[in-house]
Amino acid sequence: MKEKTKKRLKITAIILAIILVAYLIIFLLPEPQNYDGSNPMRRDTELPILIAHGGGNKEFPDNTLEAFYNAYSVDNRVMMETDVSITKDGVVILSHDTTLDRKTNVTGNIADWNYSDLISQEVDFGYTNKTDDNERLIEGSERVHFKGEDGQEKYPTDVTYPDGITPRHETVFLATTLEELLVAFPNNRINVEIKQSGEKGIECANAVIELLRKYNAFERVVLASFHSEIFDLYQQYIDDGTVPDSFMCSPGTSGVVKYVALTALGLDLFYNDSVSVFQIPMEEYGITLARKSLVDNAHKHNISVQYWTINDIDDMKELIEIGADGIMTDYPHRLKSVYDSYQK
Repeated sequence: MKEKTKKRLKITAIILAIILVAYLIIFLLPEPQNYDGSNPMRRDTELPILIAHGGGNKEFPDNTLEAFYNAYSVDNRVMMETDVSITKDGVVILSHDTTLDRKTNVTGNIADWNYSDLISQEVDFGYTNKTDDNERLIEGSERVHFKGEDGQEKYPTDVTYPDGITPRHETVFLATTLEELLVAFPNNRINVEIKQSGEKGIECANAVIELLRKYNAFERVVLASFHSEIFDLYQQYIDDGTVPDSFMCSPGTSGVVKYVALTALGLDLFYNDSVSVFQIPMEEYGITLARKSLVDNAHKHNISVQYWTINDIDDMKELIEIGADGIMTDYPHRLKSVYDSYQK
């Protein structure tokens, strides 16, 4: 019996020794670089990049050109976060939803509307209507025009524009195309999230990539999507050289979960997705993600860490302290005032 026990202990010791050696080898190996070269999404000053969520959608209507001009008036180096869908006639427009019900004075899927009709009918994207879980206008509900934090309705003429820029319309927040955003802000970093899924989402992603190619914008635009088929498309294009080396993308929830799990096991060496950014909340599934250790480890992989959607001043300060690369907020003025307090 003693001999069997000794044999088991010996086998256990050998297994533990093998595991220890394996971990030692892993520890000594260099961290893989998930993005090659200089990463434009890493913070380049002592403070995180100020990222305007939907242009700062609590200050002006979500994903409108006017909201982005407002954010630009706060900080001319602002990074712009936007969501896109493609219309029936193949134009990529800015919209958080894949329907028009919540944010406009009309209804329907964006994929069923022509961009030309949105413009000719002067569809107004200046609303915050009540919708159900399917992004459909609740029957009988009253349409609600956008109001700022002060409770006052906002219009295009309320924006502080750069010299030489005038409102597109006196009262209506017209549909905004991704192309307009790229042209209006040729030097700003932009995050573009594909909202549609399936074949329509892939069509939209391909159209976005062509726009980046047209405006030579790969080095300042990062693409995102929560749809696995879109992220898989990004990885395929990176692998086969369809996109340039400067192409940037971020993973959806599953990709971040995979990284966090591997890191917890000390096995992040095996995280090999080609990504440049993690865009994450401060907490998910009861796990705190706002940690300096997470940020520092991501940096070893040359991955930027940006947090969303941060509207609380104490949260902003905490993320500054842990070294976050970017803070995404609905209130650009609020975040800028926090940054200014650090620079006094």
